[in-house]
Amino acid sequence: MNSNIKYFNPTVQYIESMQKLVKKDIDEGNILHRSDDEIATTIRSYTCASIDNKLVGFVALHIYSKNLAEVRSLIVDEKYRGLSIGKGLILKCLEEAKKLSIKKVLSLTYKDKFFENLGFKQIEKDTIPEHKIWADCIKCKHFPICNEVALTISI
Repeated sequence: MNSNIKYFNPTVQYIESMQKLVKKDIDEGNILHRSDDEIATTIRSYTCASIDNKLVGFVALHIYSKNLAEVRSLIVDEKYRGLSIGKGLILKCLEEAKKLSIKKVLSLTYKDKFFENLGFKQIEKDTIPEHKIWADCIKCKHFPICNEVALTISI
């Protein structure tokens, strides 16, 4: 990993920068829109990446139960892709899940090969045990036709 990359937990002052970074992917339907208030109430779940004090990526680890968490909203600035920033962000989430004794981490994604390279395995979406996950799906512009791939990794 690039040694210039700094990983940190953001404060609410980062929300505007986070929204700007993710806007294009939200518009394209690759990532779900989260309001400023929704990000603020879940700010503790985010990990950000910066290079030279510029926000270049972030991800959230959303906990559903003592057994399951989800990696959400992974984004890396297009100009900084290929530097293993996304990998670093996911590894930070997995470290956090392990510290919290979470048994399994889920990803719903269009980038299944990226997650498979990190050890995630594809599963059928209907096998996801906690049905409250689907409450977010209603917000998606692709609902009810979902092309995302579900993957999990055991911790």
